[in-house]
Amino acid sequence: MSTKSPKAGPKPNQYVVKRGAVPPAVYLLHISDKQWEEFIEAACRHREVNGAKYASVKVLGNAGDKGRDVEARLEPALVADRWDLYQAKHYEKRLTPGNAYPELVKLFGHLMANSFPVPRKYYFCAPRNLGPDLHDLIAKPEEFRKAFLVAWKSGSHGLKDDVSKLTSTMEAYVKAFDFSRFEECQVHDLLTWHEKDTKAHYKLFGIEPERGDDPVVPQQAETLELIYIEELVKAYAEHCGSEMSLANVVASEEYGEHLASAREAFYSAEGLKRFSRDIYTEDEFATLLGMVLKGVRLVVRSPLHKTGLERHEAAIMAATTLSVTDSVLYTRLRGGDLPGACHHLVNEKQLKWVR
Repeated sequence: MSTKSPKAGPKPNQYVVKRGAVPPAVYLLHISDKQWEEFIEAACRHREVNGAKYASVKVLGNAGDKGRDVEARLEPALVADRWDLYQAKHYEKRLTPGNAYPELVKLFGHLMANSFPVPRKYYFCAPRNLGPDLHDLIAKPEEFRKAFLVAWKSGSHGLKDDVSKLTSTMEAYVKAFDFSRFEECQVHDLLTWHEKDTKAHYKLFGIEPERGDDPVVPQQAETLELIYIEELVKAYAEHCGSEMSLANVVASEEYGEHLASAREAFYSAEGLKRFSRDIYTEDEFATLLGMVLKGVRLVVRSPLHKTGLERHEAAIMAATTLSVTDSVLYTRLRGGDLPGACHHLVNEKQLKWVR
């Protein structure tokens, strides 16, 4: 029996938690009330309801908010059944009926006063989620309504000072209200929505991207390389003053190693491209290529450079000195990436060496 350990595969592109960072759900337990509201707002901006994002999401939690911590509209106007209300409760314990009932008294008071239209959904949001009693009640709308009215009439569950507000008109309104509008918004769901904005999510929770292994340079040029390699072959032919093929270049002592180095740089940048694709939702590699193009275009077009090989060398030199700190990929750059980006620009026909 062989005692050799299995050979490890290439290291993948992935996200890793920074040293000392805590899990997101734990982090949320220790933020302020205001930060909790802001987190809910940020998460809801990326939530989809029936395949569409909210038209607008806004934190209102402050004096005069009328009991609306976060307002999320399904369309620009604030109209009945086309907006959701997120009630943010950042408590040390799970939410109980005693936490929820006073908020419902406020809600029904504002609805009766026409302070705002009826929401499609009213979500309770707490970093420790709902306790079992409130969780079970919300799952059974009719029982929830009955329990709430009993508490309001008796002044229990924190409603001692609100008994007089339960007029016959108010009671009739509550009895006619659809209690299935009340739901729990769990932390897991908020995190899932928030994670759709990868840059903001990982920055907030101390999670950083880790670049894996770059692809191995294949012995034979592959289809994805043909444009920039053809452009290099033209530059070599111009330099030596005679026709050349790729086979001639590979066999050449003068140009073979240069082409091999160019291919290494191309595949280094290809590794960065795949890292960008695997990690980020936006095309950050394309953004970086735009930065490199702006940085090298002037030297490539300079009349001082008479040959394609001179333009190539000038572009590579300029690329290596570029400051691209505005790119989110900056901290994961490797030595061949920026020179390799020049070859990717040639591949995309945004640069050429031979005029």
